[in-house]
Amino acid sequence: MRFTGTESYVATEDLMVAVNAAITLQRPLLVKGEPGTGKTVLAQEIARSLNRPLLAWHIKSTTKAQQGLYEYDAVSRLRDSQLGEERVHDIGNYIVRGKLWEAFEAPVPPVLLIDEIDKADIEFPNDLLLELDRMEFHVYETRQTIKAAQRPIVIITSNNEKELPDAFLRRCFFHYIRFPDRETMERIVEVHYPNLKRDLLREAMSLFYALRDVPGLKKKPSTSELLDWFKLLMVEDVDPDTLRAKDARTLIPPLCGALLKNEQDVHLLERLAFLAKREGR
Repeated sequence: MRFTGTESYVATEDLMVAVNAAITLQRPLLVKGEPGTGKTVLAQEIARSLNRPLLAWHIKSTTKAQQGLYEYDAVSRLRDSQLGEERVHDIGNYIVRGKLWEAFEAPVPPVLLIDEIDKADIEFPNDLLLELDRMEFHVYETRQTIKAAQRPIVIITSNNEKELPDAFLRRCFFHYIRFPDRETMERIVEVHYPNLKRDLLREAMSLFYALRDVPGLKKKPSTSELLDWFKLLMVEDVDPDTLRAKDARTLIPPLCGALLKNEQDVHLLERLAFLAKREGR
């Protein structure tokens, strides 16, 4: 059982090593990297590659660790008791299973994605230490212990928006997805758009990497944004000559809304292009 990437996901050698090391150690894989570098998609592709089901738990700022285990629906039980329902006598009817419970009892050990863990409260990772370490938890309302017969493959993503506790980090295998170099990025683009013209690929990639190097850019365009841009370039049949420039600061990219996501960066490029024209470059 080894992950080697898929036909639709270009995995670098160090990423494959990290995934397989986490599987061997039976520890959660904590993946960090810039937004848009494929952290969430990685879990989907691991599940696909290893023929495992995928369970995704997308974390929000209001998410509590208990929700991943189970929740007791006391409101529904109270309502049923008022209506005289027979099911009210079995408290198990009001236990709502969370993603960890589903993963622990799945007939085939799944890939469990805990997505963007750093969005939650700082105590969230600490509240899952025991459950992720021992792969079990206790349901107090029904007095039962839920234990995983086989450990799921756990993938945890983080955008590095806040520090995670040391005790939590100690229990994970860590990997940082570096932004792809040009050669790797070309392979990624070609996987998604195999019929892309070579001259368009060359000119667009040059402009893209030059754009990421512009000083003062608030948000650098990511892999997912580049793929969106290529799709638009192909649909609009943009001439590669339109993208040709010695310096990204002298050119506002066509369809730049796919790459630039805030007005500060658009204004920055507009000012740089204006200054370059005024200086007669």
